[in-house]
Amino acid sequence: MKKQYNFSKGIKGKFYISEEEIQLPLYLDKKNQDFYTKLAKKQNRSLSEVINILLSKEKDLLSQFIP
Repeated sequence: MKKQYNFSKGIKGKFYISEEEIQLPLYLDKKNQDFYTKLAKKQNRSLSEVINILLSKEKDLLSQFIP
């Protein structure tokens, strides 16, 4: 390791990503992925869009039972 480094040409925040912009990976088991991928293709949607629609509806359903 060097005793001193030159950061004079460095750019502050160049690789910064805000917490709101971070997208977590979502891993589906093979059967679910195959099913929803086929469904997405039939509806001309992306897999992410289909999963988000599904999760939104599930959230709405569950919110009826959670005070």
